[in-house]
Amino acid sequence: MVKIIHFADAHIDIATHGRRDPETGLPIRVLDFLKALDTIVDTAISEKVDMVIFAGDAYKDRQPAPTFQREWGKRIIRLSNAAIPTLLLVGNHDLSPASGRAHTLQEFDTLQVPHVHVIYKPEYLTPDDLDGVPVQVIAFPWVYRSGLMAAVELSGTDINDVNQELEKRLSAILSEWLDALDPSLPTILTAHGSVQGAVYGNERTIMLGKDLILPGNLVRDPRLDYVALGHIHKAQDVNSGAYPPVVYSGSIERVDFGEASDEKSFVIAEVEKGNTTFRRIKLDGRRFIDRKIKVSTREEMITDVQNSLPSPLEIEDAIFRLTVEYPRDLEIFLDEQLLRQACTRAFEFHLVRRPQEEARLRLPENQTISSLTPAELLDLYWKSIKTQPHEHETLETLANSIFSAVSGTPEHTEPD
Repeated sequence: MVKIIHFADAHIDIATHGRRDPETGLPIRVLDFLKALDTIVDTAISEKVDMVIFAGDAYKDRQPAPTFQREWGKRIIRLSNAAIPTLLLVGNHDLSPASGRAHTLQEFDTLQVPHVHVIYKPEYLTPDDLDGVPVQVIAFPWVYRSGLMAAVELSGTDINDVNQELEKRLSAILSEWLDALDPSLPTILTAHGSVQGAVYGNERTIMLGKDLILPGNLVRDPRLDYVALGHIHKAQDVNSGAYPPVVYSGSIERVDFGEASDEKSFVIAEVEKGNTTFRRIKLDGRRFIDRKIKVSTREEMITDVQNSLPSPLEIEDAIFRLTVEYPRDLEIFLDEQLLRQACTRAFEFHLVRRPQEEARLRLPENQTISSLTPAELLDLYWKSIKTQPHEHETLETLANSIFSAVSGTPEHTEPD
């Protein structure tokens, strides 16, 4: 039995919310990601795992700042110093599409860091390649469709034909490696990419129509004992209830509000020939709270919006977004300052205003504006802006007095 830790989609330099830590100078959100990464490294060392597999995307883009590279390097070196064989797959956020440019994990390969193996092209690894760990690994880092097309000298305009041909080529590579397996050793397939049948969640960086989607039958081959995937941020077993486990570990921290309800984790798998088990280890990341409310009256704007706020305890240290949808004429009653004061315990508060344009009130076909009296036009306007009945009556009385003063005629009164 081989014990491994599998994680992916670290994106440690995402700092789209919040402020900086005065002690380190780093954005506090970056510290959230680094805290999760520390938990993974600590667990690998304390559990004495045989191997760590990182299934791609260390950063949010292909040109990380040196400070973030330093922080990533500190954690990977800890694994190296603990003599834990570590596979680092190059993901789509790690790899430049320009030919010849270095990827973001290049330094570990260039400096030949002990026990760290960078996977930037499809590889078949034996125990001799893995510091003697009794397992064999088939690794597929991120594959650009255009790059693979060029490599196999394939061209064409019909995307379906291109996909079929590329899937056939990948299947041939995988089949060749599967046929060469040592039947006495467990086998791991690790890849950074999309798999047919996976639930995408809210990962915005998946380039639908551009990235290559791996066929489900490739990753569900019964000769495999564990499939360690990255790229999709939603944790899931794409082959749940069957063998082998085909596992997306998910991102290690919430990236945006689309992941507000996702539980973040990494995976400890005990890989054994024909009998692999795995468990998820929860990561206590920053909470995202997303609330939406729709109001239609001034009273609702004043009371319902405030009542929709979470309790101070619930909101504490969370990133909170409140979306309010309302008729445009109620804009002045949305008290942003009051809402911000009520949310001071939040790590960050976002108010999203969604004013809605009212549909124009249309006249019946047998009427024109010129055929209506000023009082009738005002009545139509008050109805269009949804004036409350008691206000309508007061405004009507005031309007009649103005019309009377202008025309010199007595105010209209109802007959006794």
